[in-house]
Amino acid sequence: MPRLASSVENVPRSRIRELGEIAMGMDGVLRLYFGESNLPTPDYIKQAAVRALEAGYTFYTENAGLPSLRRAIAENYRRLQAVELDPAGEIVVTASGVQALNVAIRCVLDPGDEALVLTPAWPNGSSSVMMANARVRQIPHPLCGACYRTDFDALEAAVTPRTRLLLYTSPSNPLGWVATDEEQQGLLDFSRRHGLWLLADEVYDRLYYAGARLGDPVPSILRKATRDDAVMVVHSFSKSYCMTGWRLGWLVARRDLAAKATELNEFIISHAPSFAQKAGETALAEGEAELVRMLGRLRENRDLCLAALAGIGGVTVPKPDGAFYVFPRIDGLQDSFAFCKRLLEETRVGLAPGVAFGAGGEGSIRICYAAEQSILEPALERLVKFLRAGA
Repeated sequence: MPRLASSVENVPRSRIRELGEIAMGMDGVLRLYFGESNLPTPDYIKQAAVRALEAGYTFYTENAGLPSLRRAIAENYRRLQAVELDPAGEIVVTASGVQALNVAIRCVLDPGDEALVLTPAWPNGSSSVMMANARVRQIPHPLCGACYRTDFDALEAAVTPRTRLLLYTSPSNPLGWVATDEEQQGLLDFSRRHGLWLLADEVYDRLYYAGARLGDPVPSILRKATRDDAVMVVHSFSKSYCMTGWRLGWLVARRDLAAKATELNEFIISHAPSFAQKAGETALAEGEAELVRMLGRLRENRDLCLAALAGIGGVTVPKPDGAFYVFPRIDGLQDSFAFCKRLLEETRVGLAPGVAFGAGGEGSIRICYAAEQSILEPALERLVKFLRAGA
């Protein structure tokens, strides 16, 4: 009997989705396991999509996306990052951030190649590497006191003649870690020295609390890279603009890779939905005030989580500078999936198990604090009671 391809058989199931599907069959669950807000997409974005539909944006677009959206993305980088990009040659619009991640990886890895992935991390990066018949070498972020760091010695030790790619996420899902200026430069220098592609997942760059002003983005790796560097950045409208269901993102890359990714788009999704692209233009043009309001709410929620979990014996909660997650480490916890399943069944609180995020994740749990406080507060109360009971 014909068998499935080994490249897909070897891809592990998402433990986040596995727990989420259990929760979806239950009533009254306080859902903090997926990486999204429970707030709907703002009306100004929805109305832009309606106008686009009425204007006839229901047909094919360029494989790289509407030129007008690529220009808007380039303007966004110029304004926020002081980075000049060519919208015609260095930006590819994609049907979600994960599709940008997937097409970028497919452009640089051959079967048998290897990729270094800084973890704990969103599992889709490692899974995309495996789907390309390549091998993943996960390099955990060590927790040094109250902060996560990049283990450059471990990176050096993991390089082999087949290593082609280094993938990292900043701000991190699930850690909330943000690469320092020195770490960014170190990752870029490391990639240059070993002849690697450097892929930065910057989807959460606007969800940042340590800038001079609320709303300042995390500095992009593109500020340090030249346009000839083997550097790629994936991004998305999902998190900053509450557009998870719209499936709209983009890839920034060197011209040769961007051109090939554009060609591959034809064979993967053709292009992102045309009316969603028009809505994305409006999000970039008009979304700043709404984004800053959301950031203020997220910062309050983060601080609420930190205060609720402070002082619980055996629980360490590094303070995150970005994204919308806290990642408490629980002393002695050896099966975070079983912990989260029991928490769900006994308290109706849904969290993501740390094991879902790869090497270094086991022993922790992820709390998405993007929910409204009417959901977050009772969820934290139940979690704290569960922890204090010795769970």
